[in-house]
Amino acid sequence: MRVYWNGSIKPLEDVRISPLDRGYLFGDGVYEVIRIYGGRLFAAERHWARLARSLRELSIAPEPEAEGLEQAIMTLIHEEGIHDGIAYVQVTRGEAPRTHAFPNPAPWPNVLAYVQPYPRPEAIMRGGRAVLVPDIRWHRVDIKTVNLLGNVLAKQRAQEAGADEAILHRGEIVTEGSASNVFIVRGGIVFTHPATTAILNGITRQLVLELLQAQGVPVVERPFTVEALWAADEVWITSTTAEVTPIVEIDRVPIASGRIGPVTSLVRDAFMAAVAR
Repeated sequence: MRVYWNGSIKPLEDVRISPLDRGYLFGDGVYEVIRIYGGRLFAAERHWARLARSLRELSIAPEPEAEGLEQAIMTLIHEEGIHDGIAYVQVTRGEAPRTHAFPNPAPWPNVLAYVQPYPRPEAIMRGGRAVLVPDIRWHRVDIKTVNLLGNVLAKQRAQEAGADEAILHRGEIVTEGSASNVFIVRGGIVFTHPATTAILNGITRQLVLELLQAQGVPVVERPFTVEALWAADEVWITSTTAEVTPIVEIDRVPIASGRIGPVTSLVRDAFMAAVAR
């Protein structure tokens, strides 16, 4: 396996990361995951824009140049023979003596990128299962940081329950999934949590909102409750890896008799058509 590391492509075993890297010590870094379809990056411009925003929010500089990163990733896609997969990009603040405050002078950021095969999830067609888990993460999840332990613990709960995803809630308000955004349908209207600091504004979320608008489906971006989740006519999640996945069961209880609803099918099919273009 070959990876991009700080300006060059080399074998993974040749990469050396200091134990004083702040990503290792503090989770002081950001990342992006970009879908690869047919050997091409999907919605790459949106991912580069979000990466730049995350870096600015954490004051990590200088930002890696998106065009150079994309060229390196395309080289890796060709070398690794990836048809459908993902590209992972990570930028940490870099190596510095351990102290909580930002180092002064600032270290040079460490930039890593690699690609790997990633099959499209079967749950897209059959429907997925979820569990409800309290949202114990920090309050700036709009920044896509590598500090993901809260997400990891929630995903582990889902795996132990035989589910595909954990749906998170702060008190009575549903926020998002452990690695996805959550949508519900009630009376033909789609509801999803607004893009505040309480959720990550997912790239697939953004695309789905545009597809719903194009299809004339009414959408309301506002918080909804756990009670509304249970009463929903349809539920789906979105993410780079999950795409548009219907949720037909939560905590082993069927949602709307366990059937995939018409709005979910509409947006799922529209997204798959966008991918195929």
